[in-house]
Amino acid sequence: MATASIQFKHVKKSFGTNTVIPDLSFTVNQGEFITILGSSGSGKTTTLKMINGLLKPDAGEILIAGRPLAEYNLVELRRHIGYVVQQIGLFPHMTISQNIGVVPQLLGWEQDQIVSRVTQLLKLVKLDPGKYADRYPSQLSGGQQQRIGVARALAANPPYVLFDEPFGALDALTRLELQKEIKRIHATLSGKTFLFVTHDINEALYLGQRVLVMNRGRIEQFATPREVVAHPATEFVRDLLGTVRQNQELWGQGND
Repeated sequence: MATASIQFKHVKKSFGTNTVIPDLSFTVNQGEFITILGSSGSGKTTTLKMINGLLKPDAGEILIAGRPLAEYNLVELRRHIGYVVQQIGLFPHMTISQNIGVVPQLLGWEQDQIVSRVTQLLKLVKLDPGKYADRYPSQLSGGQQQRIGVARALAANPPYVLFDEPFGALDALTRLELQKEIKRIHATLSGKTFLFVTHDINEALYLGQRVLVMNRGRIEQFATPREVVAHPATEFVRDLLGTVRQNQELWGQGND
């Protein structure tokens, strides 16, 4: 039986008089790879930020591993939630090895344990430790920096990893390569719950085991990619899928 990992129960979030999320309820199971799909202003990033306490809900309840978020020490909780964003935020004065080892260092790991973990993670994200461990972020390409961002998020072996449009600033080929990598990494690391925010429908359908489609702070559909494509639940979801089909038609015309 599936174990609930993250639960939202009638969560509401406003900024001043603007209600971004009126009433949000959903459950993510342990080990799932969930993509949250929506356009700007849909509430997807706000949802993500409430999971690690960067934003606080105005009403309702969020549970992590069955325990109310309000009961957690947020500093401790965040050390056990990986977080990957578009602006990677690597420390420029630190080597790649030091960047990846930041959270283990804070958690008091032994130095040899940190070195071992860094080596393991560089291999996981397909960067040679011998070549990259002692480099600085400025010596890496955007795609390589984003791989380091993923490695850093996984450093303390967190049960949850949150991704906020991490590949949005990358070129199409690099983005495609990293999508394949992140899917492989999730498959390699059993039991880890990934939540991945994106406005790109192709990315959402490719990566997610289930796709949470949001619009104006509400859920339009929460289902497998196959179900979303075969049985769009609302007109909004049908319109989203229509943009993909339109692109496919354009490619078809290019072959005439």
